[in-house]
Amino acid sequence: MSLFWHQLRNELWKLFGKKRTYIGFGAFLVAQNAMLLAFRFSDWQSGTVRLLEGNGYLAGDYISALTVAVVMLIPQIILLMPLYACLVGGDMVAKESEDGTLRMILCRPISRARLLAVKWLAGLVFCVILVASLGLMALVFARIWFPWGGMFVFVPGPVRVFAVLGAWEGLGLFAVSHLMLAVNACTMFGLAFMFSCFNMKPAAATILALSLLLLSLVMEAMPFFEEYQQLCLTHHFRGWLLVFNEPLDWLRMLQILAVLAGVNVTGFLIGLAGFHARDIKS
Repeated sequence: MSLFWHQLRNELWKLFGKKRTYIGFGAFLVAQNAMLLAFRFSDWQSGTVRLLEGNGYLAGDYISALTVAVVMLIPQIILLMPLYACLVGGDMVAKESEDGTLRMILCRPISRARLLAVKWLAGLVFCVILVASLGLMALVFARIWFPWGGMFVFVPGPVRVFAVLGAWEGLGLFAVSHLMLAVNACTMFGLAFMFSCFNMKPAAATILALSLLLLSLVMEAMPFFEEYQQLCLTHHFRGWLLVFNEPLDWLRMLQILAVLAGVNVTGFLIGLAGFHARDIKS
């Protein structure tokens, strides 16, 4: 077991030693500050004030850092997080195969299953750090521009979230929602990792995973596909927003977690089967 942790530490050292690993962190930093400028100097606040006051709330108590942080997260999670999670997942195995280092690693007395398990766990650690950094940056930068106060979350459409929370209750749910976001990021990473285990270039593995997610998003948005939305992976990614609903639908949350866990395990097993079938040492 000590050897396994030693290998995991080396894999993390190798992963975070690459410059491309930090692209996502830099993109989140730029995007959040650009969005904050837009929020501060646009009429976003007036629309939110009308919505709050129309439902009988004092708007001044809820135009806050917590509210802005959640609003900022939604487009970044839809557009940016899949890109950078899949970018790292597509590189994990395919890049080493492309560079020729994978053949040298497999010359050592280590099973292919153990090698993939170490790489997969290193990727999960990256996803957790990426999501935690995303949430922390959103909260810190929003606090610079907006006062501390209650949280207001409104999401129309199929998710249907309308929540008005106190500051500390909102902060707690904000932290819990990032646990769900970490599961989402791990699932996105796992799809790209699965493709990376086959004989293809890193870019191809990343593009295939992103294409699969985009196809799921497009199918979910089609009106005639509404009754089959449960079959779309992106439908289950919205579970992080359901955390803010009162009362919390525990059964639905457990169903979402079960689906995402099943996708993660299935993706790893498919990747393992494809990796075992490859002739790398010759």
